Amino acid sequence: MSEADTLVLTDARIVLADAVVERGWVAVDGGTITEIGEGQAPERGLNLDGDLLIPGLVELHTDHLEPHVQPRPKVDWNITSAVHAYDAQVTAAGITTVFDCIRIGVDRDNDDPGGSRAIRIADALQSEGQKGHLRAEHRTHLRCEICSRDVVKAAHSFLGRHSAGIMSLMDHTPGQRQFRNVEKLRAYYLGKTQMSEAELERFFEERYRLHAEFGVSNRSALVEIARANGATLASHDDTTLEHVEESLANGAAIAEFPTTLEAARASHEAGIAVVMGAPNLVRGGSHSGNVAASELAQEGLLDIFSSDYIPASLIMAASQLADGDNSISLPAAIATITRKPAQAVGLTDRGEIAVGKRADLVQVRPGDAPLVRTVWREGRRVI
Repeated sequence: MSEADTLVLTDARIVLADAVVERGWVAVDGGTITEIGEGQAPERGLNLDGDLLIPGLVELHTDHLEPHVQPRPKVDWNITSAVHAYDAQVTAAGITTVFDCIRIGVDRDNDDPGGSRAIRIADALQSEGQKGHLRAEHRTHLRCEICSRDVVKAAHSFLGRHSAGIMSLMDHTPGQRQFRNVEKLRAYYLGKTQMSEAELERFFEERYRLHAEFGVSNRSALVEIARANGATLASHDDTTLEHVEESLANGAAIAEFPTTLEAARASHEAGIAVVMGAPNLVRGGSHSGNVAASELAQEGLLDIFSSDYIPASLIMAASQLADGDNSISLPAAIATITRKPAQAVGLTDRGEIAVGKRADLVQVRPGDAPLVRTVWREGRRVI
């Protein structure tokens, strides 16, 4: 029999949906969890030496793929090689289901007219997945920059070839949402690019013009495209109550990185799942100067973590959340990176250790920087 057929994991601290089994065992058959027990296992298995056993992580938003494809400006790496390296890194962080962020809509940070590179990336992910070369299960999160000329056409082109589990609507216009503080945005670009002050002003003016021309019409068109293609809709960087009302009207199920306590509270109370970046919590605050994840956690408004730009931050953030002064239990903290993201996108077969669920499992050695020791996807060891 192969490892995917039968598996018994013993001597583990098992994190269930609402409790921790301090010393228990889990049996797997055919990629599915079949039994969970406490104490001595009825048969010999793989001893986890008292480590935590948690569900495989479900990642809804990681920007980590595209930097593998373009590691430097004007450097295009082999896409298949990039996909392999990216897949290995996210799986080593305990992620067994990942929604790969692929960006469409040309702007200064995305030089992909028509989304042709986005399609090539998705082609490589699909091809390597079908060959069995990938460790995690990969799905698509299509990030749509609404204030761009080509985003609607690019969305149609992409979705004519590939599906998208999530579509998010982004507006990075200066003075809006994430970059409502124009001076912080000015400092960001002057530090990141070689633009002069005059060039930056011209860039800002162009972004204002594109916002006026395309912001409303493109948003409306992309909402309809998401509905027609069965994609879960996510808002991005909601800041005001008006933004949240717009997201509700559009049918958004996920609020990615609300920038204010006001917007996070309104989203949470409306039943929109609030996603915050795990690095925000680990670092002690937002690098953009927006609301801190810790503040939302203290207010009971944080539903889900995404790793954003550091895959290893997910387990670190959940661990810190449980160890902090937020009165958040370990199962509740682990749910922010497993069960709740799975629920937000309708994946009911994973995200918790329970009989009948997929055997996506992660062995973790706790510590200041928790160590992922072993990862199983559907009962098969992948790390």
